[in-house]
Amino acid sequence: MLKIKVFNYQTGEFQETTLTPETMVQGECLIGRAFNCNLVLDSPDVSRVHSRIKSHKNEYYYTDLGSANGSQINTQEVQVNQSYGLKVNDLIRIGDFVLLVESIENTHSPEEPFIWEKQRGDRHWTKGDLIVRCTRIIDETPDVKTFTFVADPPVLFSYQPGQFVTLELEINGEQVLRSYSISSTPSRPHTLEITVKRVASPADAPEASPGLVSNWLHDHMKVGNQSKIIGPLGKFTCLPNPAQKLLLISAGSGITPMISMSRWLADTVTETDISFFHCARTPRDIVFRQELEMMAARLTNFRLTFSTSRVELGQPWFGFTGRLTAAMLQAIAPDFHERTVYVCGPDGFMQAVKALLDGLGFPMQNYHAESFGAPKKKTRKPENKKNPPSSSPPPPSLAIAQPSSNGLVDSPPSPVLLASPVVVFAQSGKEVTGDGAESILELAEQEGIKIRSNCRQGVCGACKKRKQSGEVSYESEPDGLEQSEQEAGYILTCVAAPVGRVVIEA
Repeated sequence: MLKIKVFNYQTGEFQETTLTPETMVQGECLIGRAFNCNLVLDSPDVSRVHSRIKSHKNEYYYTDLGSANGSQINTQEVQVNQSYGLKVNDLIRIGDFVLLVESIENTHSPEEPFIWEKQRGDRHWTKGDLIVRCTRIIDETPDVKTFTFVADPPVLFSYQPGQFVTLELEINGEQVLRSYSISSTPSRPHTLEITVKRVASPADAPEASPGLVSNWLHDHMKVGNQSKIIGPLGKFTCLPNPAQKLLLISAGSGITPMISMSRWLADTVTETDISFFHCARTPRDIVFRQELEMMAARLTNFRLTFSTSRVELGQPWFGFTGRLTAAMLQAIAPDFHERTVYVCGPDGFMQAVKALLDGLGFPMQNYHAESFGAPKKKTRKPENKKNPPSSSPPPPSLAIAQPSSNGLVDSPPSPVLLASPVVVFAQSGKEVTGDGAESILELAEQEGIKIRSNCRQGVCGACKKRKQSGEVSYESEPDGLEQSEQEAGYILTCVAAPVGRVVIEA
């Protein structure tokens, strides 16, 4: 908690305020002239979202978020997107304003997943495992339900709109994990909601198993039931600095992170211009239809477009039909090149949208997608991406003699058997040899060592374990790890492979 004195040396206005970034989404308070900032500085010399103060391990850091006119700390120019530690009596200059850090008070332990805000007596859930209780179940469409959860004792749920949580359930005597995007908004923090679609077996493979967890929730979750959630996780969010113009594109249950972002943008009265496109199977399959239509009717900066893949007899439909096309995109958002795009839905839908935008010359650095599809194999990356090792051990193999041009076998000067990668699981006492291609999670499962897992893409963070020693390479980006966790030695076993000998707490 920081007590700050704010002085405008042009007008002479003075105020005192308290910032508690540790209780906010992602542990940060935003500063700028936009109404949704935690500290509003009303001046044309201040950017809409000028800077932030972030809490990390009982310390507070100031960061300029690319403002037009910059910032100073104690007469020193602040570099964009660089974090500067704050201490008592520091002076922060922003436009016509001077901010004096009057006092700093640590309000929580860095290991505690809940934060106690003394002045209000509220408990905030910002990260970690939490037991929640189902308080309401809403039938959104014939095959989609929204489940509302609270905690006992109550907490305020702090997360970023668009993030997801992982549910841990026991089904048929087995522990099962499944990730779902949060459909509620952190601007209404007393409850947390997920919206779940019943999953049938594929039409082309009726013998395949339907969605285990989703269907179990539909059939067995009742009001009053408890379950564990893990999170929040994910980088699919419009925060902390929403673009001036957004284009939200979704299909099917991909609407859930979009409704979370839309609700947050509406609740916080942002100036962001929003164009929302959603594709559903039929008109009656459009989730949140009435709420979205109400937003579009009430908010001048919110435009809504629906499309359906087919029309039912007896059900009038005057909207678009079919998936997004170039002509459709031009009609709903002719300025799409100027917008930041967020896309979520089935893999085929997202691939088609990405190809469409790329083919139309859209600046793809402004394209963001969310998916929990099947894992995709990628080239492994060094664990330390900032300073990769100068040379990495090659995959394990024998130096094999090759036939020469005369048909005889020429042996290499010094045939060497390269060391195979080895994982030591410290708690179970098992040592497993790998082939360089298998992840640590796969090696653990071969030996019957249980490590909870879910997405197997390095996204959900469920398989996180601490590495005691050794090096690993990553199959894909470990998005489910925060920088502080990586610095503390944690790895994601589902996408990490051992390089040499590695010791893991498992």
